[in-house]
Amino acid sequence: MKLHRIHSGDLYLVQSITAQRIVINDQVYTSSMIITPQSIISDWQPRRFEDLSADSLLPLVDLEPEVVLLGTGKHLRFPAPHITTPCTQYAMGLEIMDTPAACRTFNILASEGRKVAAALVFEASGDGERPEG
Repeated sequence: MKLHRIHSGDLYLVQSITAQRIVINDQVYTSSMIITPQSIISDWQPRRFEDLSADSLLPLVDLEPEVVLLGTGKHLRFPAPHITTPCTQYAMGLEIMDTPAACRTFNILASEGRKVAAALVFEASGDGERPEG
């Protein structure tokens, strides 16, 4: 899915997402990540939705976003409430959606100057394995 280019200035924005990759500011990524308008934490540890834990959301605390967009992969799935505890404890808004929707929403909020972070579970292939590179 190609996303419309928004004038980004110095912001990180998602240009496109397919089943194999996410392109952000002309850089290709093939694994789960956390993105803010100013930073990217690539190779975020949850490789699949089932790998999500409260600990995997802790890196968001230091980023201090107003809202967290949790992209759960190709399909919308809701994690158990205990997994999202860090967002609740640190008063971060949380929106759960599939990863393509989280990318689109991230671009909109980032371009509006919002303090947003997208935690994107990205399963590059249907069997959960990662491509090389």
